[in-house]
Amino acid sequence: MMILPSKKDAIHKMWLYRILEEIADDSYLESVLYFKGGTAASMLGWLDRFSVDLDFDYALTSDNDIEKTRIALEKIFKKLGLQIKDKSKNGIQYFLKYQNEGRSIIKIDVSFPIFSKSKYESQRFVEIDRILKCQTRETMFAHKLVTLMDRFKKTGHIAGRDIYDVHYFFMNGYKYDEKVIEERVGKNVKEFLLELLSFIENEVTEKVITEDLSSLLPLEKFTLIRKVLKREVITLIKDEINAI
Repeated sequence: MMILPSKKDAIHKMWLYRILEEIADDSYLESVLYFKGGTAASMLGWLDRFSVDLDFDYALTSDNDIEKTRIALEKIFKKLGLQIKDKSKNGIQYFLKYQNEGRSIIKIDVSFPIFSKSKYESQRFVEIDRILKCQTRETMFAHKLVTLMDRFKKTGHIAGRDIYDVHYFFMNGYKYDEKVIEERVGKNVKEFLLELLSFIENEVTEKVITEDLSSLLPLEKFTLIRKVLKREVITLIKDEINAI
């Protein structure tokens, strides 16, 4: 069950669920959109923070699928009364607006092509009573490890939520799929973790953690984790390297 940092975030959560229900009830969309990321993890009980976006892997089978998928998604947005504020011209990405005094934008991001080593399984989402195909937890953890550094390489931005998610997954004893990491970075896991360790030590600051994470956790939890997060992630990665 996804936690809420504050009562106002309940409205955002409601809109996330409305969109997911519509996707799950569309026989075409549920067959090509594979749920992933922080919102999927939170809804499945694999993560204990709030998440604001909807992320999917896309089982692209032909060039015509992209336009067909856009049409199907935009039909849902219109049905729900969501306004498209912006969208990708080439891929499948939307920024949707709903009426609210606070948080009011939902980002939907669909990634393709799918990495061949990623694994998926059908999961029931209890709060909306729907089944969706999702990344397995091991696949998701592997991607989260890579995304922490990959996001910076692509955008110059570091997301505090990436640090938090890696910390949470390690602390709860989750396993990662080594083959997914190797496919994404082109090197073995130990080499990658050594590079990741150096990146965190040199680039991650408390300011980075605060800017992104403060709005995704209740204040008490955020205050507790903020000052120890970097140190503990470094320790956990060092322990993992030593265990390999």
